[in-house]
Amino acid sequence: MTDTSLAVPGLRSALRSLWQDQRVWLASALMLAVLAVADRNQAAASATFAATALLNTAPFLVLSIAIAAWAGATGADNLIAKAFTGAPVLMIGLGALAGGLSPFCSCGVIPLIAALLAMGVPLSAVMAFWLASPIMDPSMFVLTAGVLDLEFAVAKTLAAIGLGVFGGAVVHLMMKRGAFADPLRDGIGNGGCGGARVRAPKPVVWRFWTDPGRRTKFARTALSTTLFLARWLVLAFILESLMLAWIPAETVTATLGGDGLLPIVTATLVGVPAYLNGYAALPLVGGLIDQGMAPGAGMAFLVAGGVTSIPAAMAVWALARPPVFLLYIGLSLTGAFASGLLFQLWQVL
Repeated sequence: MTDTSLAVPGLRSALRSLWQDQRVWLASALMLAVLAVADRNQAAASATFAATALLNTAPFLVLSIAIAAWAGATGADNLIAKAFTGAPVLMIGLGALAGGLSPFCSCGVIPLIAALLAMGVPLSAVMAFWLASPIMDPSMFVLTAGVLDLEFAVAKTLAAIGLGVFGGAVVHLMMKRGAFADPLRDGIGNGGCGGARVRAPKPVVWRFWTDPGRRTKFARTALSTTLFLARWLVLAFILESLMLAWIPAETVTATLGGDGLLPIVTATLVGVPAYLNGYAALPLVGGLIDQGMAPGAGMAFLVAGGVTSIPAAMAVWALARPPVFLLYIGLSLTGAFASGLLFQLWQVL
């Protein structure tokens, strides 16, 4: 009986994990199956479009996978701890830089943030990292350059860092007036393995291939990243093909085109519920821009959606008290609008 009682929860956990991994593939297959019944020509066109787009993106895809696997194998994400030492203003800048540039594993963000706050790191520096982290990382930079263009990738990186600095500065000023003395919810600990990275950061092993364990980790990370990116990009490219086929370019231009403020405001607000995934959003924004979406609106959509996406927002809600959560959302939307506006002005100039 003991063996059975242990096996059943293990089986349930395995099935749950399998379902979570395969549901995106199932969604893509279901969409193509429905299309094959309703419109065979569109089904063939969408499948061809997705395959061609994946092939064209393959060099950037391979590079982004290699970067993610290298970061995990070398332990480069341990460098994150160095961003949270020094004067508050310096920590804000380094926190934003670390969030915007570091190849940090998303599964470690929640315990890391809890650890930082529980250990007394100022909320201003943590907020800078928290805001910048969901927007950009090296893998995202490579894919953004490949799917959109290099200028957009650089601008999105600057937007991530700028949003982090802006949010950290606002929190710093509010804290000087006595706000956010106790930002964590009751019962939140110091973060387990995420806290260990801050308390005792391990050295980075650049020559990871000399260690069998690190070589294995490189291979596993490369495989998991490949499957993750492939399933999301296939779904995104299928959606992009349908968007290009069914949504008139005139509609996109009228709603999200032009140089005014309204398209950027609209994209900022639409980005909150419509954002699927950072990698999946890139082809969709690329398709919308091809149909007449203003580049600034595309930037606002990606920034707003990245920071306020369900996983990112749930992480904040789970750890922080409601006032901190509301400030996070407010800073996200304000920063997304400002990023879109500045990028649009840059395009005009």
